[in-house]
Amino acid sequence: MTSEVSSPAGPQSPADENDVSQADTADPADSTDSPALSAGPDQNGKHGKKDRADKEVRRLDRVIIRFAGDSGDGMQLTGDRFTSETASFGNDLSTLPNFPAEIRAPAGTLPGVSSFQLHFADHDILTPGDAPNVLVAMNPAALKANIADVPRGAEIIVNTDEFTKRAMAKVGYEGSPLEDGSLDGYSVHEVPLTTLTVEALKTYELGRKEAGRSKNMFALGLLSWMYHRPTEQTEHFLRTKFAKKPEVAEANIAAFRAGWNFGETTEDFAVSYEVAPASSAFPPGTYRNISGNLALAYGLVAASQQADLPLYLGSYPITPASDVLHELSKHKNFGVRTFQAEDEIAGIGAALGAAFGGSLAVTTTSGPGVALKSETIGLAVSLELPLLIIDIQRGGPSTGLPTKTEQADLLQAMYGRNGEAPVPIVAPSTPADCFTAALEAARIALTYRTPVFLLSDGYLANGSEPWRVPELDELPDLRVQFANGYNHQQDDGTEVFWPYKRDPQTLARPWAVPGTPGLEHRIGGIEKQDGTGNISYDPANHDFMVRTRQAKVDGVEVPDIEAEDPSGEADTLVLGWGSTYGPITAAVRRVRREGGRIAQAHLRHLNPFPRNLGEVLRRYDKVVVPEMNLGQLATLVRAKYLVDAQSYTQVNGMPFKAEQLATALKEAITHG
Repeated sequence: MTSEVSSPAGPQSPADENDVSQADTADPADSTDSPALSAGPDQNGKHGKKDRADKEVRRLDRVIIRFAGDSGDGMQLTGDRFTSETASFGNDLSTLPNFPAEIRAPAGTLPGVSSFQLHFADHDILTPGDAPNVLVAMNPAALKANIADVPRGAEIIVNTDEFTKRAMAKVGYEGSPLEDGSLDGYSVHEVPLTTLTVEALKTYELGRKEAGRSKNMFALGLLSWMYHRPTEQTEHFLRTKFAKKPEVAEANIAAFRAGWNFGETTEDFAVSYEVAPASSAFPPGTYRNISGNLALAYGLVAASQQADLPLYLGSYPITPASDVLHELSKHKNFGVRTFQAEDEIAGIGAALGAAFGGSLAVTTTSGPGVALKSETIGLAVSLELPLLIIDIQRGGPSTGLPTKTEQADLLQAMYGRNGEAPVPIVAPSTPADCFTAALEAARIALTYRTPVFLLSDGYLANGSEPWRVPELDELPDLRVQFANGYNHQQDDGTEVFWPYKRDPQTLARPWAVPGTPGLEHRIGGIEKQDGTGNISYDPANHDFMVRTRQAKVDGVEVPDIEAEDPSGEADTLVLGWGSTYGPITAAVRRVRREGGRIAQAHLRHLNPFPRNLGEVLRRYDKVVVPEMNLGQLATLVRAKYLVDAQSYTQVNGMPFKAEQLATALKEAITHG
């Protein structure tokens, strides 16, 4: 999915993404080029123009939509397409896909509900939103699983065809929620989506069940009409996706158009909405919508190109990291080689072998795989070879909640190996930031000859946002110099190669590609002798090598951290890392708008910490650390800096909500 749009320059909008949306009526006569005047797509997918004075058009600054249905209803595809059109329109956006942990949960059950939430706006936003303004519920299970998140006054579109007695009883409804008054206070639109879709496709040679599968496209067309989304890209996407089955493509397009036209003609939808492009929220450039895993894959390819090294991925499929493997397998034209191993240990073993051979080596996994890879990571520490370990964190322990998000692998990445085996750790903060974080992890690995952890998570991996495509001259130069000759003179004057003779500044050892004449050297997991690399059991040498490897990691150059404190008078600092950036920043904005004085700082580098972190922490009377674990960063901060950091934690498989965090931060400011 690529949706590109050029954005004019403009200042960042100060708007709080959690403000109540402002709406007013637009006069169609005021703007003849407005999407509000766009009639339904014709048989060629083109929009006509007609007077829509009979339909009210309201302008909003932001909207949160959640599509929900059975895991076979295509909610992820529906949300993805709506997101793509929204990105091409120029809105800022943030998404939250949420799908079942089971490969195929029983149809119509609560565990089988799949949802996709999209927050889009005419200003800069940071999260997928706390609560949907619109819920599209394809069946009773989807309604029951999501209704608690929907505020009163919101719109609910339900597929009445699925509200049968059997389907409702399956999820615990004693009577129909559409008739018992439980949905009073909501704006409920009862739409027989399946029936309307089957009717729209009656000219196609499809059975009712097969035709009914296109109801998600009918729903997408209806929502596209409601919010004036472009349609051409979706139709192109469907024709491409079903290129080998053109009759299926045309049926889906017909259902999509029928949904659009239903919104245009039905009296039930008397209002449509406009959300203007967020032209002032972005610096100038070319943008596309991108998920965290896709950005990560692109970042790895860019790193290999900037380092002038082949990229090698040794991996074993695991949710939610598998998409990186899938994406990188498409880029052989950039010298990328992907190896799907028989297990996690083989995956990292192959990657470490590729690092020894002179490649930019990567292994991808999630928390359970990190545990299996730990011995080989320790070997990589001892061999002092560049290796990127990508951990897309998920709910645990053990196999845990594969499709849910968590930040609970920090201490595993920090200490989860036998012996003293320090490894630098980098964490991206947003889906688009995964690109930059991949480049930074590669820089550290190549410069210091060390394995590096990159800690993403399920929220970043599957979520998406606009990303400015960088210019080539903006990317760092990551080229390395392989060892190409002798580097040590012995007492008798003989020139030799010492594989553990170090750069005095970085403490990195030389990287000698196998087969280079004269640079033969011993390799293996037993402790090395300083300089020569020979096997050594000498206690003093072991102590020296352990301390040297630690000093190398401690000496990694990372930028200082800056605390954002507009008032300059804050007593409380909110310290975060990784994917909590969006919710924390949204919450901090809200607290400040209500008059609270609060500072914010966010960590990208977790090992080593920025050198000024202790100084920054000690400026504030209170330090609050929100994390999606039970306080792992807070534990590290308290131990290293003796600062009384207060944890605010959750481990429910979902990202923080901005309002939830804002309430906690106001409490911290007031009571400490």
